[in-house]
Amino acid sequence: MFDVIIVGGGAAGFYAAIQIAEKAPKLKIAIFERGKTVLSKVRVSGGGRCNVTHGEFLANELVTNYPRGQKELLGPFHTYAPGDVMSFFEERGVPLKIEADGRIFPQSDSSQSIIDCFLTEAERLGIKVLRNSSVKAIKKQEKGKGWQVTTMNKHYVAHKLLLTTGSNTKIWKILKEMGHTIVSPVPSLFTFNINDERIKGIQGISVQAEVEIPAKKVFSPDIKIKLKSVKSEAPALESEGPVLITHWGLSGPAILKLSAWGATILNSYDYRFKVNINWTPDYTTESMENYLRKIKGVEAKKTVLRTKAVEIPRRLWTNLVAASGIERDLKWAEVTKEQLQNLAGQLTRCSFKVDGKSTFKEEFVTAGGVDLKEINFKTFESKKFPDLYFAGEIINVDAITGGFNFQNAWTGGYIAAQAIVKDLA
Repeated sequence: MFDVIIVGGGAAGFYAAIQIAEKAPKLKIAIFERGKTVLSKVRVSGGGRCNVTHGEFLANELVTNYPRGQKELLGPFHTYAPGDVMSFFEERGVPLKIEADGRIFPQSDSSQSIIDCFLTEAERLGIKVLRNSSVKAIKKQEKGKGWQVTTMNKHYVAHKLLLTTGSNTKIWKILKEMGHTIVSPVPSLFTFNINDERIKGIQGISVQAEVEIPAKKVFSPDIKIKLKSVKSEAPALESEGPVLITHWGLSGPAILKLSAWGATILNSYDYRFKVNINWTPDYTTESMENYLRKIKGVEAKKTVLRTKAVEIPRRLWTNLVAASGIERDLKWAEVTKEQLQNLAGQLTRCSFKVDGKSTFKEEFVTAGGVDLKEINFKTFESKKFPDLYFAGEIINVDAITGGFNFQNAWTGGYIAAQAIVKDLA
């Protein structure tokens, strides 16, 4: 018999367990982890450095990084935000640092610092960690309060149950059978697979660019997402930021932002769609054409290839010039009107065909989960079942890259822990 069972040995699970144990040391707490190792997602986050959270300390601004959960998380973030998370780790001997882009990492640049902190605290506080304990069934106790949790060959009972299992489809299935609504999961935070000569052989180049995905005319009737405009010319999705050219296509913050905000719609496209890139955001196609005409007059005797007319990497310029039908030794004076228009188009409306996606590094994030309408965000308790709580990615909340998904886990874990302690203490 436990006072609290937490299913899921990840970020939210450990964070909540520590918060409960510190506030109420006499409570018996257990973390059930289905695998051999705990905190595996923490280990790979931020390329092994662990992007703990983000240096956005205003709740109103913080929520704008969540495609799903923006409204629901506003209150919780007023209660527990990145500054509180920083204090938590630093008080436990893990100094943090804020990088130029706002991401927060341990000063050690190693996720092991975070893992060691959690494991040390769990042991110090007497939290039982049961590995290789995959949960097969969950049911409400027949008499009185509490829950029965069944693993492979054993039944456990607890007064309170906190589920922090992330995108675990088996747990979602159990919850659905119990009567909870589960929003169908789709991938979020992914890169675009593109096979195109214009970006071949120039991987590693990053360019500040505008990106848009045109709306398709035919949608699945299951997709209920508002497009930015009903006008046929309006893009379905758009963003601006660094675009990174990779071996397999396009990545970088601007692409990842689109993949998060467009998780549902891009799934409906079966990850086959067109993406337009403006490599020179200060220009429209028309203004670029006018600018290139001026360059043609000033640099008439020089070759187009060697005269990089805009501030983009030379290797990209070379490929776009070639794609415009301009030969290597062609001088500006010899450029035709059509070639000039082609080059302006390649620079400001460079269209690529996306054929599939790739997971961003090892940071798999899912949109979907327990319907937010069925959760009380003052306590993170189920509205359908008293004494059942959720935290982390199990609920239909996800964020863009930058430490925001962890912040959801820390905040949910903290608030659920306070509610559990208040009820049991």
